[in-house]
Amino acid sequence: MQIKRSLVAAVALLTIIFTPGKCIAQQTVKDALKGKFLIGAAINDDQVTGKDSLSDKILIQHFNSITAENCMKSEVVQPEEGKFDFTQADRFIAFGEKLNMSIHGHVLIWHSQAPKWFFVDKNGKDVSRKVLIERMKKYITTVMKRYKGRIKSWDVVNEAIMDDGSFRPSKFYQIIGEDYIRLAFQFARKADPKALLIYNDYSMALPGKREGVVKMIRNLQKQGVKVDGIGMQGHFSMDFPTVADEEKSIEAFAALGVKISISELDMTVLPSPYQGADVAQKVAFEKGMNPYANGLPDSVSTTWNNRMGEFFRLFLKHSDQISRVTLWGVTDHQTWRNDWPIRGRKDYPLLFDRNYQPKAVVQTIIEEASR
Repeated sequence: MQIKRSLVAAVALLTIIFTPGKCIAQQTVKDALKGKFLIGAAINDDQVTGKDSLSDKILIQHFNSITAENCMKSEVVQPEEGKFDFTQADRFIAFGEKLNMSIHGHVLIWHSQAPKWFFVDKNGKDVSRKVLIERMKKYITTVMKRYKGRIKSWDVVNEAIMDDGSFRPSKFYQIIGEDYIRLAFQFARKADPKALLIYNDYSMALPGKREGVVKMIRNLQKQGVKVDGIGMQGHFSMDFPTVADEEKSIEAFAALGVKISISELDMTVLPSPYQGADVAQKVAFEKGMNPYANGLPDSVSTTWNNRMGEFFRLFLKHSDQISRVTLWGVTDHQTWRNDWPIRGRKDYPLLFDRNYQPKAVVQTIIEEASR
């Protein structure tokens, strides 16, 4: 009887091991993607402090790279001139090191979420070019030296190019000129020569932006400035971008001799906002902008999973050029998409749902990566 039980158990085990798909199903996303590219997630203080412990479990199981969603932005790190506050950033770094994660720094120079004092003097007037360059140099040097050797890669400059390929008229550009980008990369290279330095931007599948970024990187290269990578923010919608346009940009950027990262991946199912004219229209507007408050219909969920799967197939196709894919969050309940640009909306843009369960596309990614 005991021998019979043992034989039955052995057959069951062999069935699990050798039945197609069974072994794959036991894999995690990071295991399936090993040797192809890092798979990352943006996290916030809830994960770092253990407040969102269920997200932590997903993070540990499926991801091998982390990015700070907000705590390493300049408005947090240097809220006042002469005052640096590394409390949250230090906690984030320690968390990543404890989990043996590849840590990505986000972001050094960005016109948004920068402290107001950074660009003005004590009278509230714009500072001189010289002063802003010195402030920029001090900020980059102080932050990067603090985490030298601990942060593998950095977004050095973020969102400097407009959709039409022109330079964004930010305060950095208005006061310093386009030279601020060159200077930022030079300051960063000196502060930590071994860190991978990246230019990061959104809507990179647009032809105008693609051409503008290519032109900017080529000009930097001609000046002897090394840019190690380009971050293509993946804030997608259900109709933008096309997979074909995304591929054109991957190929165009890879031709520059730099590595590609898909840096802020999520895909909204919600409509873009528009302006209502009166109260009645405002009510209809708010309801129309939050169509899935009670859950996502199966038909929309299927379309979303299929579309996200197509993008991951694209990333796997170009895995020799792509070094990292980072989701901008861990689960749907914590995504910034829920509150932007209208507070209270419910969105469903990430790989794991509000119940901390993997969506169908997770299995698709594992199967495609394991082929």
